[in-house]
Amino acid sequence: MLVNYFKTAIRNLFRNKLNSIINITGLSVGMAVAVLTGLWIWDELTFNQYHTSYDRVARVMENRNRSGIIGTLSTTPPPTANELRNVYGDDLKHVVMSSLPQNDIISFGEKNLLRRGYFMEPGAADMLSLRMIKGTRAGLKDAGAMFISESLATALFGATDPTGKIIRIDNQFTAKVAGIYEDIPRNSDFSDMNFVGAWKLYESNNSWIRKDSWEQNGFQTYVQIADNADIQKVSEKIKTLRLRNVDAEQAKAQPENFLFPMNKWHLYGDFENGKSVGGNIRHVRLYGTIGFFVLLLACINFMNLATARAEKNAKEVGIRKTVGSLRSQLLSRFFVEAVLIALLSFLGSLIIISAILPFFNELTGKEMFIPWLHPFFWAAGIGFSIITGLISGSYPAWYLSSFQPVKVLKGTFKAGRLAAIPRKALVVLQFSVSIALIVGVMVVYLQVQTGRTRSSGYDRER
Repeated sequence: MLVNYFKTAIRNLFRNKLNSIINITGLSVGMAVAVLTGLWIWDELTFNQYHTSYDRVARVMENRNRSGIIGTLSTTPPPTANELRNVYGDDLKHVVMSSLPQNDIISFGEKNLLRRGYFMEPGAADMLSLRMIKGTRAGLKDAGAMFISESLATALFGATDPTGKIIRIDNQFTAKVAGIYEDIPRNSDFSDMNFVGAWKLYESNNSWIRKDSWEQNGFQTYVQIADNADIQKVSEKIKTLRLRNVDAEQAKAQPENFLFPMNKWHLYGDFENGKSVGGNIRHVRLYGTIGFFVLLLACINFMNLATARAEKNAKEVGIRKTVGSLRSQLLSRFFVEAVLIALLSFLGSLIIISAILPFFNELTGKEMFIPWLHPFFWAAGIGFSIITGLISGSYPAWYLSSFQPVKVLKGTFKAGRLAAIPRKALVVLQFSVSIALIVGVMVVYLQVQTGRTRSSGYDRER
């Protein structure tokens, strides 16, 4: 039966070529927006998953109470890492002291390149699961070592193996290239890490660092929780980490440490009064909603076009009912046609996305791609197409299958005033959503333009 419905649907598509092209094109554009939005959302939701242990890695943070207002810091003093190892070592697999990300001039021969990177303790290579191309992760244990990314290695050394070569940092000190790691993708908080230098190299060349001072607060500490430990329980344990090591004056701020998991850094990184209040997750919800409404507009457009052709389909419905077709069978026939159009539209949307994805990546600063060979993508795409087909074909199917065969075959069929009410409601909804989206775009554009052109309050030239 389903095969017959598909054959009928295909014949109808070819018989009404112009209408089919309009339907498929309109639905393709809507699905392209939805799929593109879905790729962006997936990229956001999988942020930092490049790192194998992303769900067990955390940053040590601190809340401070100043006049009743709790502020949150992501920086820690130099002794933090050793204190964690000594007191909570059983709960932690790796403890890594790190500099803040910084731009340094990396030089070799006549080449001088400004690149962003970190200086970290040796456990960083395992904690961040660096994929080594040359050398091993253990290479960072050398006090004068440095790992460089594949792109930096190519820029500095071309096709030459740089392992063991000596490079200069800011023309102040040197480091030995102990390994090359694969570039970290953009959907990682460490995507800008072009080099990782040994922490001891950083300490030995920056005399201002006071290794035992709990007052100096310009570094970051990362930890990887032991396999048998719970991150929330460990976070509770380290609450008094800094409070136990400061004098009475600093203790007045009631410093309280906690662990902030890597899987929340990107989407839930905004803090107010000591609590995470969201972050980029707001953008995910916003763009997801916009993608849904754009797809809804395409579905409504499909419904209106399908019901506008009611009189052409009326005779088919009348004949089928006369020879014994049940309403459920007619519903199935129209749903099959809608799903077929949705599947063709999905393929059309992939063509559109393939054409615009490079520009979209440049606009958003991402590295998204269509996973052509991933079975989950096709399963999700087919499921998405079926759901879209069922939604867009729902009203036409119920509407067309309700025709009375006697009136249709006698030629006395009229849709009636009440039959037009749902279509009018759909048109009103379609225009309302369109206007809302247009107004939203205009408001955002004007806000951006205002931010760019308003007076900064000072003379930029001086």
